[in-house]
Formats: sequence, C-alpha cells, structure tokens
Amino acid sequence: MLWLATGWASNLAAIWVSSLLFDGVSYDGKFWVLAVAALVFLLVNAVIRPIVILLTLPAVILTLGILLLFINAFMLWITDKIVPPFEVEGFWTTVGAALIIWLVNMALHRVFKPGSGRGGYRELTA
Repeated sequence: MLWLATGWASNLAAIWVSSLLFDGVSYDGKFWVLAVAALVFLLVNAVIRPIVILLTLPAVILTLGILLLFINAFMLWITDKIVPPFEVEGFWTTVGAALIIWLVNMALHRVFKPGSGRGGYRELTA
C-alpha cells in the first residue's frame, strides 16, 4: 500500500507542475480535482498501461522506446476523459505534459526512494 501513497503523491506533484508549465492543463484550481486526477492517473498506469505496452511491444522496440512517451500521453488523455474537471487540451500539450510528468516522477522517485543515494547502490560493509 506504500506504493499507492507514494505514487499518488508523486503524480499529484507532477500533474501540478505540468499545470504550471502548460496553459492547456487545468484542474479548475481545486485541490480535490488534482487529487482525484492523480489517483486515476496512477490506476490507469497500473492497469491499462501494461496492456497497451504489451500490445504495442513491436512498435516500442522498433522506435527504441520513444513510443512510450506517446503511450504515457494516451494514459493522460484517458485520465482527462475519466475526470471531467481535469482538462488537457491539444495533442502536443498532452505529449508535453506527459513528458513533464515523467521527468517530475523520475526526479521524485530518485530523491525519495529508499537506497537512492550513491547511484542506487548499497555500500558493502564488513
């Protein structure tokens, strides 16, 4: 259950940052909309994303993983459709917001993940 709380908090911060950077990403200024959108985005990424990646695996391999950015944008679009007050307008805004969300999540997981110090390696002690 810890992954749920940390993933939710990380997505909440990432979506908030993307809303600051892109005018097309809005949540009506209400925290509860941001919180629900972060939770739905977490669940969409946990349930739907693996299926989509599996179905598009040859294309993901052929594009050397660049297609994963567009799959993340698709997950953000699905979140937009499930949570009506949360809006992402335009294709490139969705792709840009997905990129920002990915970068913020990566940075937060790097900082707060246990054992993330010293390149993620544990020191060997005698």
